[in-house]
Amino acid sequence: MPVRFRFSPFFTFAMVSLAWLSSELPPASSQEPLPVVHRIPRQPFVSAVDRLVEAMDFAGTPFPSETVSALKEAGKQEDPAESTLAIQALLDPLCLVGVHINAESRVKVSEGEVEKRLMQQGWRAFLVKIHNEAGITAELVVDSPNAAPVYQKGRGARQKPRTDERLVNPDEVEGRWLDISMLSRRPLKKELSGLNLEYKIVMVGSRDVGKREAEISFNVGQGTQDIGFRNGVSILFDCQPAVEVELGIVDFDGKPTTASLLITDDRNRVYPNPAKRLAPDFFFHRQVYRSNGETVSLPPGDYNVTVTRGPEYTPIQRQVSIPDQPTWSETFRLRRWIHAAKQGWYSGDHHVHAAGCAHYDSPTEGVGPEDMMRHLLGEDVNVGCVLSWGPVSYT
Repeated sequence: MPVRFRFSPFFTFAMVSLAWLSSELPPASSQEPLPVVHRIPRQPFVSAVDRLVEAMDFAGTPFPSETVSALKEAGKQEDPAESTLAIQALLDPLCLVGVHINAESRVKVSEGEVEKRLMQQGWRAFLVKIHNEAGITAELVVDSPNAAPVYQKGRGARQKPRTDERLVNPDEVEGRWLDISMLSRRPLKKELSGLNLEYKIVMVGSRDVGKREAEISFNVGQGTQDIGFRNGVSILFDCQPAVEVELGIVDFDGKPTTASLLITDDRNRVYPNPAKRLAPDFFFHRQVYRSNGETVSLPPGDYNVTVTRGPEYTPIQRQVSIPDQPTWSETFRLRRWIHAAKQGWYSGDHHVHAAGCAHYDSPTEGVGPEDMMRHLLGEDVNVGCVLSWGPVSYT
């Protein structure tokens, strides 16, 4: 007997809607499209989308002009239901994840369709689609074990911090490559609006280059993960290499030397990211130290660079543009305003804590003199006495 199928009107409508949505999406992804949300109040939803466009500009990942125009046209459609569907069709393919908050405020997360591409030492803004059935106005919090600190300060006695406390081990550093946070500054708000659908922005940064996997979870408060801990999802990112910028560091007399460099972008973010630095770059410094011919990895873009070499030098401030190519070079010639050593006065620091202090208990118990030598040269310190007694006394 032949098998016959009968389609309900609802199922037919769903097929038509999905076919229309697929025509608006970019090339097929291995991920399923995020669920479509219905019965959305159009006026506040469209206003929120306008703020989202502005926030993406601030985040450094602006929507293409054609997407902005399409969003404006979608918001003007005569039928409110079709209007909100059209906006979802435009924004859903740009989402890293979809977050579903059910009527009991339980959170479930699913992976989105957007290309998961990052830039080494850089940041990228992704959208998060939030279906808020509960209508709650709590803060949406993002978390990841891959974003845990690569260092940790001991809080107990200085004699044996790694023996007495659970600190970061060297073998844990590789997995802690991620930086992730929700963008909550104006025009966006930290808390959810209470609408049954809204989009937020998550900022994702990578320390590394290559394929990297991250476990990313969301919550709206203690105990709000869904049953089975479905509030997290594993995502594989493709982290593109940054530009290797070779630095020419030339002293006032034309000789190669070492200097301090403070590198920021137009949002005052510091590069390399202090949160992921390990020796010889220190997390508690804004600056890094580089010698002539050494490199720093930077994403393509515009930067403000301040180069100096201690109080006897006049700081050099320059705006540099790093092109989208594998390598680049920048040269800085330093300027002295005084040379105290030529007048018989020598600079020195006779108490340099390279170990045995709270700054650097993990992943190693302090740093070696070779790390401190770079800093002494970069500040033009003539005499430096490095204290390395700490690890020697640990048992």
